[in-house]
Amino acid sequence: MGTKVVHVEVTGKDGAALQRFYGDIFGWSLDTNNPGGYGMYTQGDGLTGGIGAAQDGGAGNVTFYVHTDNPQAVLDKVAATGGTVIMPLTEVAPETTIALFADPEGHVVGIM
Repeated sequence: MGTKVVHVEVTGKDGAALQRFYGDIFGWSLDTNNPGGYGMYTQGDGLTGGIGAAQDGGAGNVTFYVHTDNPQAVLDKVAATGGTVIMPLTEVAPETTIALFADPEGHVVGIM
């Protein structure tokens, strides 16, 4: 059996601000009803994610790709809500286009 992503995590200095950013960009509803307010995201196919403050108070980290039907609209929203487009939409293979952006804390995220 092959491997698949089952959980992704975004951590940083301001967990609540990161939760608002990703909720706004992707329309995610995060459950923060837990100790520490760690935001949990659950997708129908079993993929889960967490967004919150870094445990050590450091900068945190993340790298993951999110599929979207309208990547340019996402990049436009990123720029409008405090993020930075690092790589515009780029075709890397037939029928595969990616882009990279940084959230307000500089974490790099891809869209596809």
